[in-house]
Amino acid sequence: MTVPLMKYVLSNCLILCVISTIVIAQIPQEFTLQNPCTTKSNCRECIQTPSCAWCTDPEYKGSARCFRPLSGVISNKLCREEYVLNPISILSVTENLKLTSARSGSGGGGTMVGVGTGSFQYNETWSGKGKINGNFGSGGGAASHGRIVQVAPQRLSLKLRARETQRVSMYYSYAEGYPVDLYYLMDLSRSMKDDKENLYALGDQLASTMRKLTPNFKLGFGSFVDKVVMPYASTLSKNLVSPCEGCAAPYGFKHAMMLSTDSSQFSHMVKQANISGNLDTPEGGFDAIMQAIVCKNQIGWRDKARRLLVFSTDAGFHFAGDGKLGGIVKPNDGNCHLSHEGFYTQSSYQDYPSIGQINLSVQRNYINVIFAVNRSTIGIYKQLAKSIEGASVGELKSDSSNIVQLIKEQYQQISSTVEMKHNASSAVSLKFHSRCLDSTGALVNTNKCANIKVGDLILFEIDIEVLKCPKNRADHFQTIRIYPVGIDESLTIDLQMLCECDCEKPGHKFYQENSPFCSHRGTYKCGICECIPGAFGRTCECTSKEDGHNVTRTNCIDPKNPTGPECSGKGQCNCGVCECVKRDNDELIYGTYCECNNFSCERLDGKLCSDHGKCDCGKCLCTPEWTGPNCACRKSKDNCYPPDSNITCSGHGECVCGQCVCDYVKEGRYTGKFCEKCPNCKDRCDEFRDCVQCRQYKTGPLNEADCAANCTTLTLIPVKKAIADEEGGEIQCPYIDEEGCHYTYVYYYDDKKKLQIRVQEERECPETLQLPIVILGVIAAVVLIGMAMLLLWKVFTTIHDKREFARFEKEKMMAKWDTGENPIYKQATSTYKNPTYSGKGYH
Repeated sequence: MTVPLMKYVLSNCLILCVISTIVIAQIPQEFTLQNPCTTKSNCRECIQTPSCAWCTDPEYKGSARCFRPLSGVISNKLCREEYVLNPISILSVTENLKLTSARSGSGGGGTMVGVGTGSFQYNETWSGKGKINGNFGSGGGAASHGRIVQVAPQRLSLKLRARETQRVSMYYSYAEGYPVDLYYLMDLSRSMKDDKENLYALGDQLASTMRKLTPNFKLGFGSFVDKVVMPYASTLSKNLVSPCEGCAAPYGFKHAMMLSTDSSQFSHMVKQANISGNLDTPEGGFDAIMQAIVCKNQIGWRDKARRLLVFSTDAGFHFAGDGKLGGIVKPNDGNCHLSHEGFYTQSSYQDYPSIGQINLSVQRNYINVIFAVNRSTIGIYKQLAKSIEGASVGELKSDSSNIVQLIKEQYQQISSTVEMKHNASSAVSLKFHSRCLDSTGALVNTNKCANIKVGDLILFEIDIEVLKCPKNRADHFQTIRIYPVGIDESLTIDLQMLCECDCEKPGHKFYQENSPFCSHRGTYKCGICECIPGAFGRTCECTSKEDGHNVTRTNCIDPKNPTGPECSGKGQCNCGVCECVKRDNDELIYGTYCECNNFSCERLDGKLCSDHGKCDCGKCLCTPEWTGPNCACRKSKDNCYPPDSNITCSGHGECVCGQCVCDYVKEGRYTGKFCEKCPNCKDRCDEFRDCVQCRQYKTGPLNEADCAANCTTLTLIPVKKAIADEEGGEIQCPYIDEEGCHYTYVYYYDDKKKLQIRVQEERECPETLQLPIVILGVIAAVVLIGMAMLLLWKVFTTIHDKREFARFEKEKMMAKWDTGENPIYKQATSTYKNPTYSGKGYH
């Protein structure tokens, strides 16, 4: 198939697929999918199925009481409308105080538009058709209700059906002047001595810096070392008094200062705190964190305040299980155990808390933990922070000199970010969406927004869905809290799951025990009978001893699925016999247990059994010329034979559905319509080579007689240039013959499946070299090159001699001695004078 033809076919297939999709989409769902309502046998199961309604009409004329409201049951008067039970989800607002300092034009906009969509009933407190109490105000102080509010609304009431989704809108605004409590928890082992001195010096600066961020600020202080048992601390008598030089007695955790606005007292308490010591490197910080969190009254944590717990250390930590090394096996109970002096009294009796306990306490008490640690331990604390909600990590210098800047940065990071969490059970799904600060952008699937400033208004759209109805009826009522991490404010949703029908409960008019309608053998509920043991049938008219033989409800259960429903959930059991549900449009449900139908077989392009068979009990019975699970495969193998062969798929594949599926071999995979091609495998080029040479070029190993005898059946088509169309199945064969000439030919099969060969008319041979001329040229080139080199050598030596002679002449002219006398010549006689001779006689 040529490339243009394949493109044409593909484009038409694409158009047909699109048209088919559109047409199928227009078909009513009740005809394209099995109706899930008709298989529900009681009201409870019916209303737990989306889009299903239940008919309680005593005079119901239909087959199944659970139906789709738009299926014609009501319009055809099979069920009177006043007896239709189709509960809808109801949303109402219980509490909605106005936000503090919500700035118009930021985040989600200046107005609160709707808490939900769909057919719901709203409380009158939700004014303005979905707006929450009108406006929010733009001032920076507290609202008229006397408290700072950052979350709205505060409480909703929601009745929700199972597997239905309700969207709720929730707003968050970062309020100016929101209270902040900061409790500084410090490791006072000996290695932190210089850190303590710096914290004492920086106490006032820390308080003033935080008050610039929020005027309502309180500061507290506590310290920790480790459990005073072996092997964490030395229990020798002298070491229990002073474990190291200049150290105080060891202790687990000590609460030194309650949260207060007095920064001078903070500095005083830090100065007064004594350094202690222990044996091992990890410290008992988890004990201290737990007590600082849960001892709310002793620490002084305020309600409706952002609570910061700064944990400062230069070492690792012990956690649950490490206490066994010191003989402590009692688990940490997560309660407050502080003495009047502020010491942790259970340090030597309870194990360290686990990370999970710390995280749970942080969630329950709305604490933001800031780990201020040095570079050597920052890695492990970053891993720890991932397991604790709202925790963050900052790098502390070796002497804690940057503690003020660290706390400021961490607080700004925490306060400028809002992350929504919830406490819903696994039966309820909550999905968060928000535009954050991009008021014109699209909703993004996120529960976290950053870079928030005072007054910014953030909208969160929350999709709530009841995934399944809990078995315990008490769990149908749940209180869900949706809250910003680290803040004691939330949206509380009082959720009632619509999982049951009132007519299934005593006291309802459609609930009657020992009802005459049920042959006095059962309870009448929601229009149907719930029979006593031993009785069955639509009106409990059947018993197990009826008609002299054992006829029980088990007769309606398929033995292949003993735990399955009666009549496969597609009919009703009447006195041990299944009455299958009747359907429209020639669709049938049949079988002893209603286990068969003629519409649930495999389809192709929306066609049942590909229109090449009929559906029987969930399996396609194909016509003789078709096969396969959906009757889409032809049985004929005519299209799997190569034109010149009777071997299926050239012996390199299998004929599946009338087409070749090629094999994998060591050299690669066969391709082509008949699996005749293999990029790395041997083709038929060598088979035709000798004949092409002798017939087209009169060369090759075959002489004229052999060529005439063996090669006359081949059809050669001479062309100027032979190029193969690989998509059309053509094979190109390039060769170089004995004379060094290049030639190419292509073999293929025409429309009549006859072998054809296009061959290059003329070979491409290299030109013949004139050997004498080449030899003479080489000799001449060598002579010329030699002469040129001699000439260059002569020029070079001449220039060199001239330069040497010139330099000699120059040196001669510069000589300072008389050129007529040799300066190194000396006469043969010498004169000497005796220095002791003065011309006088001898003495």
